[in-house]
Amino acid sequence: MSREHLFTGFREETFVFLRALGMNNNKPWFTQHKTEYYEFLLNPLKNLVSDLSEFMLTIDPYFEVSPAVNRTISRIYRDTRFTKNKSPYKTTAWITFKRPKRDWKDSPAYFFELSPYSYRFGMGLYSASPNTMRSFRETIDEDPKKFNRVVSFYGKQDIFHIAGEKYVRLIDKSKSGAILEWYQRKNLYLVCNRNIDKTLFGPGLVDYLTSSFSLLKPLYQYLLEVRKPSPDKANAQGGISAK
Repeated sequence: MSREHLFTGFREETFVFLRALGMNNNKPWFTQHKTEYYEFLLNPLKNLVSDLSEFMLTIDPYFEVSPAVNRTISRIYRDTRFTKNKSPYKTTAWITFKRPKRDWKDSPAYFFELSPYSYRFGMGLYSASPNTMRSFRETIDEDPKKFNRVVSFYGKQDIFHIAGEKYVRLIDKSKSGAILEWYQRKNLYLVCNRNIDKTLFGPGLVDYLTSSFSLLKPLYQYLLEVRKPSPDKANAQGGISAK
């Protein structure tokens, strides 16, 4: 990037704050340390989004790139209405680049996430519906050569690995093991998991994410084009048991 980075790196205090929040997950403690949340976590995340936004729009011009909470940046506050865990605050924080649509879970998205002792980043379909994953398999079946071209980068890199829950029962015994790594997924994403390292503490993180995310562009565009199945095909294929 030609312009100077706004993001200068996270600080050790970022992770001190996240770890302390995990041990003091209550409103009085958070209120007392709220300035640390802004200084060491939220503001760096905003700057990171701002620095990545121009590049991310070259991947998809319809991405939401506003450096704001509930747009690209996760809320610190947990929704405790439907869970037994009533801790009011999240001890992880993340940014996502996705299209601003109601059914975004069925569209691919890029992400970067910080935890108290680690970080990760990647792209994929994290909470896709069974119909969307069925469409993904149909799209592979319709043009296997195209899919092989799209994922040909995977074996040439050592940053990302395939993740996502798999069906236990084999869906298609005729598929090769390499294809089944993709084909068997209930949800699908490529992710890089790393312990906290020096990459996080300087502006070089922007360039590292840019180069890493660029590897995933062909797959992102492929997933974006996965069409929804027709009702007839969906009914014909039926559900797939996870048992």
